[in-house]
Amino acid sequence: MPRYDTVVLNGTVIMPYVDPVRCDIGVRDGRVVALADALAPGDAADVVDARGRLVLPGAVDSHFHIGIYRDLATDATSETASALAGGVTTVLSYFRTGQHYLNKSGPYRTIFPEVVAATEGHAYTDFGYHLGIMTSEQLDEVDWLVGEQGVGSFKYYMFYKGLNLTSDSTRGSAYTMSDAYDLGHLYLLMRQVASASAVHGARGRVSLSLHCEQAELIRVFIDEVKRSGPGGLEGYHRARPPLTERLSIAEALVLADETRCPVNLLHLSSGEALRAAAQGRREFPHLDIRLETTLHHLALTHATAHGILGKVNPPIRTEADRDALWDAVVRGSIDTVVSDHACCAEADKGEDLWKALPGFGGTALLYPYLVSEGHGKRGLGLTRVAELASANPARAFGLYPKKGTIAVGSDADLVVLDPDRERVVTPDVLHSAQDFTPFAGMRVRGWPTHTILRGRVVFQDGRVQGRPAGEYVKRPVSRP
Repeated sequence: MPRYDTVVLNGTVIMPYVDPVRCDIGVRDGRVVALADALAPGDAADVVDARGRLVLPGAVDSHFHIGIYRDLATDATSETASALAGGVTTVLSYFRTGQHYLNKSGPYRTIFPEVVAATEGHAYTDFGYHLGIMTSEQLDEVDWLVGEQGVGSFKYYMFYKGLNLTSDSTRGSAYTMSDAYDLGHLYLLMRQVASASAVHGARGRVSLSLHCEQAELIRVFIDEVKRSGPGGLEGYHRARPPLTERLSIAEALVLADETRCPVNLLHLSSGEALRAAAQGRREFPHLDIRLETTLHHLALTHATAHGILGKVNPPIRTEADRDALWDAVVRGSIDTVVSDHACCAEADKGEDLWKALPGFGGTALLYPYLVSEGHGKRGLGLTRVAELASANPARAFGLYPKKGTIAVGSDADLVVLDPDRERVVTPDVLHSAQDFTPFAGMRVRGWPTHTILRGRVVFQDGRVQGRPAGEYVKRPVSRP
């Protein structure tokens, strides 16, 4: 009888918060049970030889959108397969009631079990959900969602409160299917999340994520750009400029200070947003504020994102903004890097910038781009790469140390990565159902050869292995 189900031998192991080390890893019953100088191949049923390669903890892509533009179950299958190609073993997906996703509203007591059931049996990665609390009725479900359903994080979209400032005054409520989606709703939501954090936070962090763009300013700037230009993604950047992020962050942090609600500032896209977040941390040092940016804001500018294909909220910005984000990543002031993956078709972009669906996929680039651009070109340490993509999101969203590290007792979610493997990005390389990519043509050096989920090889040498076996992970699962 073998001592281990799987061993990973001869690799350089990248553990968060410590220096890289040469060691072997033994896995049994889906968990890491041994870290040793040398394990024998004969001690395991399955052997993965990582000689000349890096072994990292499976990435936790904590900003994902399963089913936003496509059938939820279908999307779960194709897009978690794409995640495996980037070394992602856990995705935390956003879901809200209203248009898109399931296109309905109501209590989460009836809707959320439907969401989990539609994902189970279809996801190749383990998964969890952040939930948008859109209605007054749903506010009363926050404690139940945390305590019984394992939903440890929630979301508020700052710019949705301005949707009905358009010429069609019914559009906003029809889109969100909400009653009073304004700063009053946000204040009440923060109170509920803060209360749930006080009750359940000993097991791990409970928090509220914020999409920070200021709605009333967006209305003004969109009108100006439509009148006088410029067009394309530069025009979209000017229609939703960094000022809208800055003001929205300030509004949100005042309410967070009043309620003591732990918050995550999502997909920071600009130097101005970073400065606003830094100012907030200085002004409110007692608050728990986590900062996130995305692959596409690190990798692309409005001049390089392939035109309308690169439309996303908040917009792709300038080279100066890109450099500011990278500087924050290298200095350590950014906590997590995510994909904000939202699969859509090129046909969904169309030819009209204002009608094009926002978002696109990128999860398959999570580790490859951070290793290639961050480590290879900007001197980002490999330990820091593992923290940004795995440990920090796991800690922020109540998964650590079950996920996010390589340690005895943790889930055996592992990525074997060849730092010398170079590929040019195409849609096929990303293994997504999406038929385009704004990252097309990028030369990326450093790709996974094996992705291992709870001890089982699920992606090897460019191919998904086996059937979807991802599990719903309730959060919080342990101390942060």
